[in-house]
Amino acid sequence: MVHWTAEEKQFITSLWGKVNVAECGGEALARLLIVYPWTQRFFSSFGNLSSPTAIIGNPKVRAHGKKVLTSFGDAVKNLDNIKATYSKLSELHCDKLHVDPENFRLLGDILIIVLATHFGREFTPACQAAWQKLVRVVAHALSYKYH
Repeated sequence: MVHWTAEEKQFITSLWGKVNVAECGGEALARLLIVYPWTQRFFSSFGNLSSPTAIIGNPKVRAHGKKVLTSFGDAVKNLDNIKATYSKLSELHCDKLHVDPENFRLLGDILIIVLATHFGREFTPACQAAWQKLVRVVAHALSYKYH
């Protein structure tokens, strides 16, 4: 079990309350697909992913990014039980979707960049440290069911 300080919880929950899930989620997934193009293979049903412009403008990318970040909100609500919170998603990504678990870490790193971009000075080094810890814990939880 992960130990969260009161300060870490405060940084995470207060910033999360200001996050535009649709905007940040869509941007995070689009950045993942652009920066790490090999991740596109998991999204072949999304249509045109041929260029950064196509990816950013793709409504399926935006919709799935929102879905991913909405799910990330479950971690924020369940900081003391993240592994159980993501148990079924871990199983799905492992057994059915066969997603390389390294991609969870990459998406977490991209999310940190998106948050820093959107929140600027409010995303202080201490806030970043709390969020970096959270994205690592979520990536670990999503990787848990892998053999």
